[in-house]
Amino acid sequence: MRVMVIGGGGREHTLAYGLARSKRVNEVICVPGNAGTAAIAENIDAKVDDHDALVAIARDRGVDLTVVGPEAPLCAGIVDRFKQEGLRIFGPSAAAARLEGDKAYAKHLMNIAKIPTAEARIFDRFDAAKEYVATRETGVVVKASGLAAGKGVYVCDDPADALRALESIMVERVFGDAGSVVVVEELLKGQELSVLALVDGQTIYMLESSQDHKPIGDGDTGPNTGGMGAYSPAPIATPEVMSKVEREVLVPIVDALRNDGAPYCGVLYAGLMITAAGPKVLEFNCRFGDPEAQAVLFRLESDLFDLLEVVVEGRLAEVELRWNPKPAVCVVMASDGYPGSYESGKVIDGLDRASTLEDVYVFHAGTKKLEHLALSSGGRVLGVTALGSDIADAKQRAYTAVETIDFENKCYRCDIADKAIKAGALG
Repeated sequence: MRVMVIGGGGREHTLAYGLARSKRVNEVICVPGNAGTAAIAENIDAKVDDHDALVAIARDRGVDLTVVGPEAPLCAGIVDRFKQEGLRIFGPSAAAARLEGDKAYAKHLMNIAKIPTAEARIFDRFDAAKEYVATRETGVVVKASGLAAGKGVYVCDDPADALRALESIMVERVFGDAGSVVVVEELLKGQELSVLALVDGQTIYMLESSQDHKPIGDGDTGPNTGGMGAYSPAPIATPEVMSKVEREVLVPIVDALRNDGAPYCGVLYAGLMITAAGPKVLEFNCRFGDPEAQAVLFRLESDLFDLLEVVVEGRLAEVELRWNPKPAVCVVMASDGYPGSYESGKVIDGLDRASTLEDVYVFHAGTKKLEHLALSSGGRVLGVTALGSDIADAKQRAYTAVETIDFENKCYRCDIADKAIKAGALG
C-alpha cells in the first residue's frame, strides 16, 4: 500500500512513523513533510491548502489512502474533495470539522446536546464583549472562534487581562478573521485531560488517555501554546472518568453532529477539564492532538494503517487495540520567543546521539532539511518522546535525550509529567 500524509509538523511525523512500520505499507509520502519525515518517507513540496495539487499527487502516485494531519485543510473541505474524486481519505468532512473550526458553533452544539462545558457568551462586536467582561469579578477564558493554530486561547485570571485579550483578538486582529467572533467562558479549575477517539460515523473507540501542557512555562505559567509536552496515560483518566467522557461527551456530540447533517468520521479530540463536578469540555478538535499524538501513538502496538482503514470503511466495531503498557512522555523543544516571534534556520545538533538511546524517538515538528543538516523552521521544533518502566522513568529518558540535542535559542519546559509523578507518589 502507498499512503500519503498531509502536513509537516510533529503530529504528521508521528503518523508517518506509525504508518511506515505497518506490514501492509510499502511507501509513505509526506506533503510537505519535514527533516524527520525525510528519513522514513518521501517528502513532496506542495501546499496543504492546494487541493488540486494534493489530488494530482494522490492520482499520479497511486496513493491508496491519504491521512490528513492538520485542522486547516480539514476545515477547508479536503476530505469532501477527495471523496468527490473517488479517493480514499481519513478525516472528517468540512461540515463535521466545523466542530473545531468554529468554536461558537461547537458551543451551540454542546448546549443542544447538554454536554457538560463551561458557561459562555459569544460576541461579534468588541464593544459588547468589552462591556460584558468589564462586569465580571472573576477570571474568564477568551477564545478566538476560528482557527488560530492552538494559540487563540487566553486564560485570564483578572478581567483586565481579558480586556487586553479582547483588544488583541478583535481590534488588533492578531489571528486575522479567526477573531471576528469570540467566545468568553467561565474559568474552570482542575486538571486537563486529552481524550482521542476514533469515530466511523456510528462506532466510537477511545484511545489511551494523555495530558497536554499548554502554557509555555514551568508550573503552567505564561501564554498558551500549541502544546509544550504530553504524557500517556494520564492518572486522572480513571475508568470512572473515561466512562463519563464516553457517555456524557463523545456519544452525545457524535449524535448531535449526525442530527445536524454532519456525520463524523475520523479522529475526534476532546480537550477536557476534570473539575470537582466531573469532566467538562474545553474544546473539540477534529484531528490528532499535537503533542498528544506523539505520546499516545508511540505506545500503539496495533497496526496503524489497519486502524485508519477500518475507520474509513466503517468497520471500527471490529477493532481491539494493543498498547505498550509502558507510559510515554513527550517533551517539546521550541524556539525561544514562541508562541510570539522567534528566529529559525538554526542548525540542530545531537539528533544522531539521541537516536541511539533506548526507547526514545525524536519526532520533528518545525524542521527542514538542508543537505545533511536539520534546521529549525518553526516555533515548536522537536517532540522528544520516550517510554519508561513508569512515568518517572519515561520522563528521565526523555530529558536525557533532550540534553543531548542542541540548537541556538532552544527552550523547553522542565516539568512535563510532574503532575502524573506527584499523583503516583500520593497513591
